[in-house]
Amino acid sequence: MRTIFRLVVLMMLGAPVVASCSKKKESYGERDMVVDVALPTVDSVVLHKTYPGYLSASQSVDLVARVDGYLVSHPYVGGDFVEKGTVLFTIEDKNYRDAVVKAEAALADAKSSYDYASSQYAAMKEALESDAVSQMEVLQAKNSMEEASANIKSAEAALRTARTSLDYCTVRAPFDGHVSSSIYDTGTYLSGAGAPVKLATIYDDASLNAIFSIEDGRYLELIKNFKDSVDDIDYTKMPVKFAEQLPHSYTGDLSYMAPSIDRSTGTMTLKASISNPYNELKDGMYVTVSLPYAFARDAILIKDASVVTDQLGKYVYVVNDSDKIVYTPIETGETVNDTLCIVTKGLTPQSHYVTKALLKVRDGQKVSPRMTR
Repeated sequence: MRTIFRLVVLMMLGAPVVASCSKKKESYGERDMVVDVALPTVDSVVLHKTYPGYLSASQSVDLVARVDGYLVSHPYVGGDFVEKGTVLFTIEDKNYRDAVVKAEAALADAKSSYDYASSQYAAMKEALESDAVSQMEVLQAKNSMEEASANIKSAEAALRTARTSLDYCTVRAPFDGHVSSSIYDTGTYLSGAGAPVKLATIYDDASLNAIFSIEDGRYLELIKNFKDSVDDIDYTKMPVKFAEQLPHSYTGDLSYMAPSIDRSTGTMTLKASISNPYNELKDGMYVTVSLPYAFARDAILIKDASVVTDQLGKYVYVVNDSDKIVYTPIETGETVNDTLCIVTKGLTPQSHYVTKALLKVRDGQKVSPRMTR
C-alpha cells in the first residue's frame, strides 16, 4: 500500500511539470517570426542608360615598307612601348645610297654647267656692245644658261627623291605608342615600291575612344540637357564597364557626336575619351558606356537584393500596419551604386519592405518586424 501511495503522489507532482513544459513549447511555436525590414531611401539621382561599344586608340597607324629590298632588322619586341622616332625596321639600302650619290653628282654637274653658261651669256652681252657677236648668238647663250638653270632644278628634285627613297629604308615610330609584332621575318624580300607592304601597326593608347551609338530620341534628350544647362548631369565622367572587372575604374568624357543620324538604323555615333594611365585598356576591347540622360528628383531606392522575380514580374515583401506580409508587385528602373535599384511603381517612402529571409516568409504571414538601415 505504501508503494502504491508513493507512486500516486509522484504522478500528481509530476503532472503540473509536464503541463508547464507543454505550454512553454506551445508558446514558443506560436511566437511570430522576426524579419528585418527597412524604409526606402529617397534621394535625387542621375538616370543612365547603358550602351555597348568598343575601344579605339586615339591614333593607330600601319607601318609600311615603301621600297624594294630585303628586311635587314626589326630591333624591337612585339607589344613594346616605343617613343616617337624609334627605329623599328631597316631595309637593305645599298641601291638607294648609290642612287643618292648619283643624284648628288648630277646636281653638281648641272651647277657646273650653269656656271659656264652664265659666264658665256655675260661675255656675249659684253661682246654685243662692240658688235663682236650677233644678237642671235647672245640669245643662244641666254637660252643655254636658262636650260642649265632648269637642269639644276631637275637634278635637285631627283636628289630629293633619291634621299626620300633612302629614308624609306628606315621605318621609325611616328608617335609614342605600343607596336604590334612584325608580320615579316628578317631576310624577307619586300616589294614596297609598287604598293606599300604592311609591316606592323602602332597604337597611341595613352587615351582611347569608346565608340557607341544611341537612338535619335536619346540624342534629342541630350540636346535639351545641353540647352537647359543641367548642372547635375556630368558628361565628362560617364561610368564605363568591361566584360570583366578591371583593377581600376574608368570614366569617359563625351568628346564627339556624329554630324548626322544613320538613316538605316536611326542611331547616332558618339565617342567618349578615356584616359589609360595604367595601360590596362587596349584597342578593340568591348565596353559598356552609361550615358546620363535625366535627373530624377526624390527617387525611391531599395536594396537590389530585396527584389524577387517570378512569372508575373518583380516584387518585394512588405509588412503592413497589422504586421502581416504583403506580396507587392513593383516596377524598377536602373541600379544605383551597384546595390540600390530605383522603384518607379509599387512602393511609397513609408513602405516597410523585407530585406532578409525572403524564402522563409509568405503572403499573409504574421511577423515581428525589426527595423534596419
